[in-house]
Amino acid sequence: MNSERLQQIFERAGKQRLLVIGDLMLDEFVWGKVGRISPEAPVPVVEVSGESFYPGGAANVARNLREFTAHVGVVGMIGRDRGGEQLRHLLAEQKIDTSACSISPDFPTIVKTRIIARQQQVVRVDREKILAPDEKQIESVVANVRKMLPEIDGIIFEDYGKGFLAEKLVSEIIAPAREKKKVVAADPNPRHSIPWRGLSVVKPNRSEAFHAAGIPLQESDADDNVLKEVGATLLQKWQTELVLITLGEEGMMLFQHGQKPHHVPTKARQVFDVSGAGDTAIALFTLALCSGATPLEAAEIANHASAVVVGKLGTATVSPEELRKNFEDG
Repeated sequence: MNSERLQQIFERAGKQRLLVIGDLMLDEFVWGKVGRISPEAPVPVVEVSGESFYPGGAANVARNLREFTAHVGVVGMIGRDRGGEQLRHLLAEQKIDTSACSISPDFPTIVKTRIIARQQQVVRVDREKILAPDEKQIESVVANVRKMLPEIDGIIFEDYGKGFLAEKLVSEIIAPAREKKKVVAADPNPRHSIPWRGLSVVKPNRSEAFHAAGIPLQESDADDNVLKEVGATLLQKWQTELVLITLGEEGMMLFQHGQKPHHVPTKARQVFDVSGAGDTAIALFTLALCSGATPLEAAEIANHASAVVVGKLGTATVSPEELRKNFEDG
């Protein structure tokens, strides 16, 4: 893709309006260094030098979108607790709309704490409770999203398997959104059997794709016939326009009806942290589709964007300038 075409897509992206629906989280990073082993147990003692907080899970998808467009909203469950207050504050700072979120006193906000010593993750501590929305919450969320449909161009369902994406909630949003010709994407979770049917694109990673296709997972390169069988199976199973399978260090594989699978090789030069790379991929692929990119152009953009974020430590995003430079560097 040449620079003029990329710039054209960027300019259109700035006018797009997207909504991310899914499991919202708060990502906490505790930074420090290890100087000794604890006398109490054979574990490292981390001397803390600082802390950072970022929107995580589906909120991180929104955060990636916000680098390219001002019109981004999230829908999910947030608790009335310290983590929830912090998450809402961070989203408000980045001007990400939370007006359609369900704020519940009974729901503990999901917090993932990563302890990092000298650029190495020592341990992760998860504070979460798998809790699905009740009927009243589902009705409220669906009603709010349906009201927003005339004002949005695309929807991303981000499923981290924490319970928010109930099947009824998903189905009652997909149908009217597709009727109104919106781009609808999903990042699925193998622990959550939602029938992702009729979407614009579904983006599993390799293990999620094999699981969803009912084929035993095996390591294979992008030219492997089993991987191609998996992609073809998912196109039919999900009755979706596109399937994008992310392959880690091997890049991505794009499947679409009536065409051969297309492998997009990775553009990563160094990998520090893969956390959030999938969020970046689904965000940029969907935004590019909304902005008039072809599926292959969208895959190239998503691939370059993922290459940038894995070269950063922590839950990271990519800016238009960084993405443009990654394209220029080839």
